[in-house]
Amino acid sequence: MTARQDVQVDIYERLPVPFGLVRFGVAPDHPEVKNVINAFTQTAKHSRCSFYGNVNVGKDVSVSELQQAYHAVVLSYGAEGNRRMGVPGEDLAGVHSAKDFVGWYNGMPTCRELSPDLSCETAVILGQGNVALDVARILLSPIDILKKTDITQPALEALGESRVRRVLIVGRRGPMQVACTIKELREMVNLPNTRPEMVAADFEGVSEAVKGLPRPRKRLTELLLKVALEVPGDEEQQRRNKASHSWSFRFFRSPIEILANPENNRTAGIRLAVNRLEGSGEGARAVLTGEVEDLPCGLVISSIGYKSLPIDLTVPFDSCKAIVPNSMGRVHQAAGLYCSGWLKTGPTGVIATTMNNSFDTARSVMEDIDSGTLDVSTAKAGSQGLSRLLEKRGVKPVLFSDWEKIDSVEKSRGEVPGKPREKLLTVEEMLQVARK
Repeated sequence: MTARQDVQVDIYERLPVPFGLVRFGVAPDHPEVKNVINAFTQTAKHSRCSFYGNVNVGKDVSVSELQQAYHAVVLSYGAEGNRRMGVPGEDLAGVHSAKDFVGWYNGMPTCRELSPDLSCETAVILGQGNVALDVARILLSPIDILKKTDITQPALEALGESRVRRVLIVGRRGPMQVACTIKELREMVNLPNTRPEMVAADFEGVSEAVKGLPRPRKRLTELLLKVALEVPGDEEQQRRNKASHSWSFRFFRSPIEILANPENNRTAGIRLAVNRLEGSGEGARAVLTGEVEDLPCGLVISSIGYKSLPIDLTVPFDSCKAIVPNSMGRVHQAAGLYCSGWLKTGPTGVIATTMNNSFDTARSVMEDIDSGTLDVSTAKAGSQGLSRLLEKRGVKPVLFSDWEKIDSVEKSRGEVPGKPREKLLTVEEMLQVARK
């Protein structure tokens, strides 16, 4: 898709810093995934692109005010809500959502106060997607690996003193339905000072079913089978014997209650329902058997998915699917309004998936300009109109050049401890540096 010479793009962001999930979602030990920031920076420095951070759309300015100032408005604010487990004990101390836990170790300002208690031996993670594996890996990684990353200092200190030795990654379905990708699984298998502990019985019939699987699923399942059932070679066996930490997938289990300690003020365990599968492959359904199992643990992290939240009453929102109803990114019954990312599709897929769906939305905008569906014949005030409005309301946007000041302070703070950066952890601190 070639760039249009006649389009000005302004990006509004609630936080003073750009890059969203690349900064606050991608695991600190995955720096290569963050390289996409270089492409984003190039775009942000384009002469017809402007960044306005520290502007909370829906609060500082409404979507209809944006629509008055621009020919087209694209909503791309992701999925910041948590899917709740809906079980008793969910609000006990020691139970966290993966979103908050990830936000804590990645420096999301709203998660700074989390301070999870890592003084227990066993942690249970509910969900078996890549985020669940990120959390497991961060909990079990040797501190020497983590201290070379951009993980926040408070998280690094807490993990350095962590007593967590065993992480159970629990899923309601079986080995052939796990939601993670092979790269993340391989990282778990190769994690220093840890050994996998699988339940062989969970893999009954899996070897026979592998043959007909599509290639990515087949490779993933083969690796799971190898870890669970193959006798390791001497070197690997020695490595496992020496390991002081362990992890395992627990399949066919759903949470029914978080169990409290005798004082009833924090997590002491989890009660799981035992499931069996009906059907096969991706469409297999977990059905209760009536059996239950109690696991002692002091930390429960729920990684069962995210959901988008409505931003503004004027924007159509499907609360069942938790998305903005759209066709190819065109918001239904709202001319000139578009959406992309998880807000458009629901919270599925990796960065590349989301990138492609954003290109589709951009294509829809272009088509609508070319076909006249989007009327661009009248001039609109754009950022000039908006900045007058924001000034009146006492909102001071952070420009991309201001972000570069934050960026450079973070990088220089990281130099002494040998980290890529030491992130600023509060909006106040970010604004202070940006306004210097």
